Amino acid sequence: MSVSTNTQSKLPPRAPFWAQILAGLVLGVLLGWLARSQDLSWLVTTLEKVGGTFIGLLKLAVAPLVFFAILVSITNLRKVNNAARLASRTLLWFMITSLIAVAIGLVIGLVTNPGAGTGLTPADGAEPENTGSWIDFLTGIVPTDVITPFTELNVLQIVFMAAVAGVAALQLGEKAQPILTLSESVLELLQKALWWVIRLAPLGTVGLIGNAIATYGWDLIGKYATFTADIYAGCLLVLFGVYPALLATVAKVNPVQFFKGAWPAIQLAFVSRSSVGTMPLTQKVTERLGVPKEYASFAVPFGATTKMDGCAAIYPAIAAIFVAQIFDIRLGVGDYLLIAFVSVVGSAATAGLTGATVMLTLTLSTLGLPMEGVGLLLAIDPILDMIRTATNVAGQALVPVVVSAREGLLDREAYDSVHASPVDEPRKVAVAA
Repeated sequence: MSVSTNTQSKLPPRAPFWAQILAGLVLGVLLGWLARSQDLSWLVTTLEKVGGTFIGLLKLAVAPLVFFAILVSITNLRKVNNAARLASRTLLWFMITSLIAVAIGLVIGLVTNPGAGTGLTPADGAEPENTGSWIDFLTGIVPTDVITPFTELNVLQIVFMAAVAGVAALQLGEKAQPILTLSESVLELLQKALWWVIRLAPLGTVGLIGNAIATYGWDLIGKYATFTADIYAGCLLVLFGVYPALLATVAKVNPVQFFKGAWPAIQLAFVSRSSVGTMPLTQKVTERLGVPKEYASFAVPFGATTKMDGCAAIYPAIAAIFVAQIFDIRLGVGDYLLIAFVSVVGSAATAGLTGATVMLTLTLSTLGLPMEGVGLLLAIDPILDMIRTATNVAGQALVPVVVSAREGLLDREAYDSVHASPVDEPRKVAVAA
């Protein structure tokens, strides 16, 4: 008689996602320094191609992902009690955190005078090809056709069309169910494909960070030392000061648990510099933090396209002060109030994509500051955009947690027990008989 036994094959341990990202960050810095110090043009090109391909893959899914995510998220609200109340509370907390962030940015800018002593002059600036204005912002929401927003990646117009489609589907009721079923399937397909791209983030990190170091080096930071420090200080203060305070006092949860759960999304945002590209991971960590899936599927896509504490609050506040000082223009109390207004109302103009140039031009045009000031900041933008986007994504995960906690929807047991990186999914083990 034979006896069969089941044994698990031993698989080598896999490094957690955060460790993979960190390793990519270190390797990227080393390769970037090597390429710049040794003038290795082939290595610079390689790093540029690797990083560019990774960002290209992320952007490839952005347009359809935003459309179907917003459409499905709006229709999912019908499954949630007090949907209108949840939506209004979400928007309210978006505005509150934006106001806090812009206030911090203004205080830091006024205290440190980032434009003083830089050696930069108005002649160093150049007016950007594309600028933002309130007329462009308001008229640009409505597309002229249904194709161009997708081909030109106009996220704001895509959000508009998706919102209209979502509301129409809610009005149609059961008649729209086939479309909703198809939309949910397409969204899952897109998220699965984008998940594979996210797994490539450590490799993308090597290329993106390495290319930034090889292209700009450390010399560039010298002229912008105070400005760079201001942006990082403002973002870090919001990230590790304001957000934990809100979690502890408003949501009444342990802030450490939030960062344990949200850290993979924050890391990916830092590397990819794209809130929309990070959206599937942001939604996953938000759900793992105990936010109901039906609500998270609304709040996270909505936040990924409109909630920008880094790009739309801290950055334009400090940048406006910087530009005003370079051009020797005095700003008054009214100007600072305008900056706060633009930050809260105009943040959708950033549309979750890499960079915050549109938001900056919108702020400068509102204040009547020279557009040439944008050209002064373009060179340093990639270095700043990493921390800005990380702050954006942290806020996009924070607000659903706060709202869920205040509305009694948060699964506190799931929140208190979250610990594993959500991209470290258990691997199947072979069983031998």
